[in-house]
Amino acid sequence: MLRLSELRLPLDHAADTLPAAIAKRLGISPADLLSFTVFKRSYDARKATSLSFIYIIDLEVKNEAALLKTFTDDIHVKPAPDTRYHFVGKAPEGFGSRPVVIGFGPCGIFAALVLAQMGFRPIVLERGKAVRERTQDTWGLWRKNTLNPESNVQFGEGGAGTFSDGKLYSQIKDPKHYGRKVLTEFVKAGAPEEILYVSKPHIGTFRLVGMVENMRAEIRELGGEIRFEQRVTELIIDNGQVRGVKTATGDEIDADHVVLALGHSARDTFEMLHDKGVFMEAKPFSVGFRIEHPQSLIDKARLGPHAGHPLLGAADYKLVHHAANGRAVYSFCMCPGGTVVAATSEPNRVVTNGMSQYSRNERNANAGIVVGITPEDYPGSGPLAGIALQRELESRAFELGGGTYEAPGQLVGDFLQGKPSTKLGSVEPSYKPGVRLGDLSTALPDYAIAAIREAIPAFDRQIRGFNLYDAVLTGVETRTSSPLRITRGDDLQSLNVKGLYPAGEGAGYAGGILSAGVDGIKVAEALALDLLKQA
Repeated sequence: MLRLSELRLPLDHAADTLPAAIAKRLGISPADLLSFTVFKRSYDARKATSLSFIYIIDLEVKNEAALLKTFTDDIHVKPAPDTRYHFVGKAPEGFGSRPVVIGFGPCGIFAALVLAQMGFRPIVLERGKAVRERTQDTWGLWRKNTLNPESNVQFGEGGAGTFSDGKLYSQIKDPKHYGRKVLTEFVKAGAPEEILYVSKPHIGTFRLVGMVENMRAEIRELGGEIRFEQRVTELIIDNGQVRGVKTATGDEIDADHVVLALGHSARDTFEMLHDKGVFMEAKPFSVGFRIEHPQSLIDKARLGPHAGHPLLGAADYKLVHHAANGRAVYSFCMCPGGTVVAATSEPNRVVTNGMSQYSRNERNANAGIVVGITPEDYPGSGPLAGIALQRELESRAFELGGGTYEAPGQLVGDFLQGKPSTKLGSVEPSYKPGVRLGDLSTALPDYAIAAIREAIPAFDRQIRGFNLYDAVLTGVETRTSSPLRITRGDDLQSLNVKGLYPAGEGAGYAGGILSAGVDGIKVAEALALDLLKQA
């Protein structure tokens, strides 16, 4: 098998011209091309007037060795890597020790799935509800201003990624192709096959719901258990070795191997772990606002005359600005054709996030515009200090929004001029339960407000129209990543509690669906190898 990269074809090329283009690039007869698959398809939007598709192709040809010799100096024709997943081992027949996985978001799902596929029959404890019940509770906040602190955007089957854009790409280093395993399992569970090859795959909430249910079913068929509404209240530790967990329902489960796949909002669990002496440390994260523009504006700025092309879909963007006060401002979790959503998990606080459905056909584009902060910015000290800052900002947003879970908002033009907004313009905000216009200048620390005010006009030089007066800012975005890290060693176990495997976003080792799933696989493998040593 060979891999051909950087094969460029016109945007409107016919699908049946691809074999001929491959043969021409390799200098072979079309009859010598035995088979091929598209490994990746992307486009370069830096020159909107001359877009083309860029392919990476895995293929089989006659006389492969001879052909490869003719391309010795061509970096775009090489042997194809083996991207298949290979299990590190299998549980012996009748193996009795069962690992516990705490949390059933992307990290917990893949940790549990891979452990189950290896025969270790994991027990999953999820504090929230099954995904369909959880969806109803989430709509309760969006439609009726009613928050269930245990079943919401953050807590429940599928994790926070279920109510997001469903992005399935990441910039993590992945030499073992774990990301391919994640995508392959998603396709098996019902995702469209295109996620295996498009450059920026995404799924969307409605499709994710069914996929999560299918993955849950496979784990159970393989002998695993998923127990919902089981909040872990205590970690049992004996002489530096985890021995089990206790739940809020009074259950006690013995386990010498526990995966912590908590997600970034399990603040009470972080506090419990800190009280138990589990090593953790504060880490940087980011805070800011959501910004909404007409999606048509973003399409035109990014794709030029190709805006609206059915194969390109709604355009996205990625922006960074280094402000004069030393702060980095960047776009976060950009959601083309999506909506801004209420994402709090605690009463009397307001948090925003963004999500899109698979179609990405809503009228607005939205993204977080966030400012990087460090532990030096947090009130107080210690590993939980970042949580204290998050709560302070979220409570302030609740007050600015009127105390009803409406979010505080402001027109971009008014924000840049430093005056309160009193009425909307051409952009209708999508946040539910609703947006209360006013002045966002007190919603974040002064250094963050100053940096964002400087960044938005700078972004306009990259995305024409970004500082549109009527564009809407909605606050606050505080859950960009975990404010702490539950530090682990080379064996992926806690530094001071043997058998405890911190993983995913909550532990500070991932940042999105794909990277969280990859980290779940890594931890499952490390845990399995440790179990097999004891078998």
